[in-house]
Amino acid sequence: MGEARQHYNVTLGVLALAGLAYSLQQTMVLPALPSLQRDLHTSTAWATWLFTSFLLVSAVSTPVLGKLGDQYGKERFLLLSLGIFFVGCVAAIFAWNIWSLIAFRAIQGFGGAVFPLSFAIVFDEFPREKVGSGVGMVSAILGVGGGLGLVLSGALVDYLSWRWIFIVGAVVVGVATIGVWRFVPESPVKTPSKLDPLGALLLTAVLVALLLGLTEAPGWGWGSGRSLAVFAATLVFALAWVRVELRVAAPMVDIRMMLKRTVLFTNLTAIFTGFAMFGAFVLLPSLMQTHRGGSVHYGFGLSPTATGLYLLPGGVLGFVAGPAAGRLGMRYGSRMPLVFGMLLAAAGIASLALFHAHPGEISLGMAFVGVGVPFAFAAMAKLIVDAVKPSETGVATGMNTVLRTVGSVIGGQVGAAIVSGDLIAHTSVPAESAFVAAFWVSAAVALVGAGLARFIPSPRSTAVAFAD
Repeated sequence: MGEARQHYNVTLGVLALAGLAYSLQQTMVLPALPSLQRDLHTSTAWATWLFTSFLLVSAVSTPVLGKLGDQYGKERFLLLSLGIFFVGCVAAIFAWNIWSLIAFRAIQGFGGAVFPLSFAIVFDEFPREKVGSGVGMVSAILGVGGGLGLVLSGALVDYLSWRWIFIVGAVVVGVATIGVWRFVPESPVKTPSKLDPLGALLLTAVLVALLLGLTEAPGWGWGSGRSLAVFAATLVFALAWVRVELRVAAPMVDIRMMLKRTVLFTNLTAIFTGFAMFGAFVLLPSLMQTHRGGSVHYGFGLSPTATGLYLLPGGVLGFVAGPAAGRLGMRYGSRMPLVFGMLLAAAGIASLALFHAHPGEISLGMAFVGVGVPFAFAAMAKLIVDAVKPSETGVATGMNTVLRTVGSVIGGQVGAAIVSGDLIAHTSVPAESAFVAAFWVSAAVALVGAGLARFIPSPRSTAVAFAD
């Protein structure tokens, strides 16, 4: 252990690379959806499932692999997660139709377990005074990689082809897998308990039904029989899952742990953070690539590459924001950077609603978001890690990641619904007011998230040694 801790910065670099591999693949496919739809001869609805299938499997597998890592070895299951992720990336390179690519994207979703397993490894292996900045760096990668993914994807789609998205993904995942195998030690902290297959199955049913309903309800109609049936099934599965987890001797997810005040309000804040981020994030490429002219009085007609370059500063700032949030959390408690991050994100998204006449104004707004969101992500992970037993860090941070994903899906769907519901007369182009309304909704959600974060207990700093 002593030898491993002498090289904790190397371990951190490898874990950050693994997180970057996942976050890049999460967003790189978005700018490529029109090209994928054209080349694979499919509809917009089925092309969207390339994103949805990835999130579905990620949401389902993350808490399961996090729990198994707590029980049987975090490094072992981090390697397993990355290995399956790598297989999905390589297979996607050779996809021959939309159905095969959707399946391979689903396989890639197993990479979502990278984050909870990495948080647990940092907590187990790092010196106490370095845990905050380590968790902050890994957390920030989720927001940073999302922004960089849009930049890189735009260039690949413009100058090569969409298959290069998965070639690049396979290379990054492969390097990260070798790095984890070579440099990340296996943690001695394990939970000797039995598996809970019924709990895992019911949680899977809850997440699949919920995310399926959220993604398909806009097309089915929110009040349609299919939508109501799926959401009713979600509720039934959720009640059954809670009942089972409260009665089983060794639950997959300890419901009592989830109801601790710190864990509960941090997880609620995670939903609002994901909503605010994706509710604004996924709309920007459309706004920036719209051609101004005629009845369209907004947009810049940018290429995907140029769009990504204007969004790049926000992503780069995230590399600094995550560790900074960790250091502030060690000194003042992690609630403070969480609230501050949500307020910064709200200010940045509100500025997008007010100022979007020039690409530079959007870059400035995204700079605030690029600092605020990683601040919030880093603080949430540290709050969860500090609030639960070391043997529960994998599953606890996994559930936080899942709820962030659920919030992202909700935010993306709400933003898309607002934009598609307000079109310029006699066109299929969204009105400028639609983007403004969607940004204001996301900004308001971020403010609500900041308010929820205020209910998290604010313990006195536990890092006196750091302050000294």
